[in-house]
Amino acid sequence: MAKTLTWVQVLRQINASAMLLKIIHTLLNQRSYNVTLTSKPCLLESPMMPSHEAVDTVHYKVFISGKSGVGKTSLAARLAGLKLPNLHYETTGIETTVVYWPVKLRENGRVLFFRLQLWDCGENTLRRFDHLLPACKEQVDAVLFLFSFTDRTSFEDLSSQIAKWTGTPEAHVVKLVVGTKFDLFMHCDVPERDVRDFQETWNLRVLRVGGEVSDGIGDVAPFLNCLAENLWHQDCVTAGSANHRSQQKTGTLL
Repeated sequence: MAKTLTWVQVLRQINASAMLLKIIHTLLNQRSYNVTLTSKPCLLESPMMPSHEAVDTVHYKVFISGKSGVGKTSLAARLAGLKLPNLHYETTGIETTVVYWPVKLRENGRVLFFRLQLWDCGENTLRRFDHLLPACKEQVDAVLFLFSFTDRTSFEDLSSQIAKWTGTPEAHVVKLVVGTKFDLFMHCDVPERDVRDFQETWNLRVLRVGGEVSDGIGDVAPFLNCLAENLWHQDCVTAGSANHRSQQKTGTLL
């Protein structure tokens, strides 16, 4: 079941850049969309805007893949502005977390909300129940392949993770590799030269996130911007291909 975000958590997800200050100001002015603040935070299913300043929302499903203990649940919590879990526990079943992220398109200045539904499923659970991986892959838009900089075996497991998404209907989804616990230098087991070699071999970008400490919005903004840009680019490529096929079909009929 998706986690509901408080208005405070939604605001933390807003990229405080000049192009989005108007959205932030509107969200801060709670009276503009009839939300009454009390001593307890109000729960919002999604960011709300006045009707005359409506912002379109695009929906994406993102699956987080990786060995047990690499930090899949922590990554979802970090991106959503939630408290990072203190202790590791194996995720049983499927957990989803919803993150809203505002984006301004370069070509026309249009502002959109990206609704990112993060799917997290424990490695052992996926092995025990064959139906869970197909459910995670169904209508997925992106997959994040995780490894931990403190766990060499999780890095070496990346190739088998990626192989599961090659030559399948999901082969064209956005793929990003994420190295977790990057800030635990004393325990690093994956040198940078190996990461560079991996990027050259697989032609996949490797993003880095910290371990136990989060820097808030500055920590997640580059990550979410990169993910949003790749998702939008993939949408444009898909739309262009569909347009091209439609024109070819029309030409054939004529």
